[in-house]
Amino acid sequence: MRLHSHSFLEKSNVPTNIGDHQVKVQVKSCALSPVDFKLYEDLKLEKEHVPVGREIAGVVLQVGPKVTFFQPDDEVVGILPLEAERSGLCSVVVTDEYNLVQKPEKVSWFEAAAVIKDGLRAYTALHTLARMAAGQTVLVLDGAGPFGVLAIQLAHYHGVKVLATALSPEDQKFLEELRPSVGGVSLPSARVIRVWDSKEDLVDSCLEETGGLGVDIIIDSGVRLYDEEPEAQRHCPHKHDLLTLLSVGGHWVTTEQHLQLDPPDSHILFLKAASLSFLNDEVWTTSRAKQGRYLHILKDVMDKLCTGTFRPQLEDPVPLYEATVSMEMVQRKQTRKRIAVKL
Repeated sequence: MRLHSHSFLEKSNVPTNIGDHQVKVQVKSCALSPVDFKLYEDLKLEKEHVPVGREIAGVVLQVGPKVTFFQPDDEVVGILPLEAERSGLCSVVVTDEYNLVQKPEKVSWFEAAAVIKDGLRAYTALHTLARMAAGQTVLVLDGAGPFGVLAIQLAHYHGVKVLATALSPEDQKFLEELRPSVGGVSLPSARVIRVWDSKEDLVDSCLEETGGLGVDIIIDSGVRLYDEEPEAQRHCPHKHDLLTLLSVGGHWVTTEQHLQLDPPDSHILFLKAASLSFLNDEVWTTSRAKQGRYLHILKDVMDKLCTGTFRPQLEDPVPLYEATVSMEMVQRKQTRKRIAVKL
C-alpha cells in the first residue's frame, strides 16, 4: 500500500454518474493526518493506493436523486471514509451524503477541514468514551498538540477542571496563555505540568492538584509500556504512572493501540473500579451503527468552531504543490500543528 497523494493530477477521471445518496463536492481545502496502514490491513482494505487528506471542506456541485441533506452550492465539511476511491487532494470528490455536514458561513474552508477530525476525536474521547461531567478533573497529556488543544477547550466548556502536560517550555507558555472563554467570560487556563522538567513529577503533581484523590479522566497521546524505551518516547508517561494517578471510578482513554496490561495493572484497575477505553475515531465511519450520533458530533464541532469555543492551533494553509512534502512530514510526525492544503 502506498499513500495516494498525487491524485490531484488526475482531474480527467472525475466520475460523471453519481449514486442515489451521493454528493459531488468541489474541494476547497483538505487536512493532512497520518495514515494508519495497520488499520487498513486489519480491516482487509488492502489496496494499492491509500487516500490522504480525507478531511475535506468544499462546495456541493451536484446531488444524487435521493439526497435530502444537501443541494447544489451548499458549503459542506466532512471526512471521507477509509475505503474512499479518491484522496481529498482532488479538485472534485464524490461521497455519500452521510459523510458530510453543513459548514457554517463564518468558518473558513481551511479551519473547517483542519478541525473536523481532531474535534471528532476530542468528542469521542470525552463524551462517548469517558462520559465527562461538570466538576470532574481531566488530565490531557501533550495538551499543546492539535488534539490536546481541542480536548482542553471542550473539557473547559463543560465545566471540567483541566490538567495538561507540556513537553517543552514553548508548550508551557502556549498552554498558560490558552485562556478558555465560556459565554464571553474568561476562565483560568489549564494547570500545566512541566514534563520537560525532570524536577516535576507527573504523579505527584496530579495527586497534589486533586487532594490525593487522583484524576477522573486521563486522555493520553502515547504511553510507555516498558522502563527501557527509545528516546522518542521519553516524554510519554509510563502506564504504571497513569494507573497510579487515576481516581476511584476513573476512566483512562488511550490512543496506544498496543497497550498491554499485566495482571498487576488489571488488579489496580479492579481495586479502583476504574475502566480503560481505546480511542479509535475511525470506528464512526467503519461502522454505521451510530450514524445519527456521528453527524450530530460533526455538526457540533462546527458550531463550536463557529462560536469560538474551539480555537485550534493551525499551520498556515499549504499550497497544493507542497502537499506531498507536507504529507511526508505529517506521516513521520514531524509537525506539531495540523496542516491543511488550500485547493
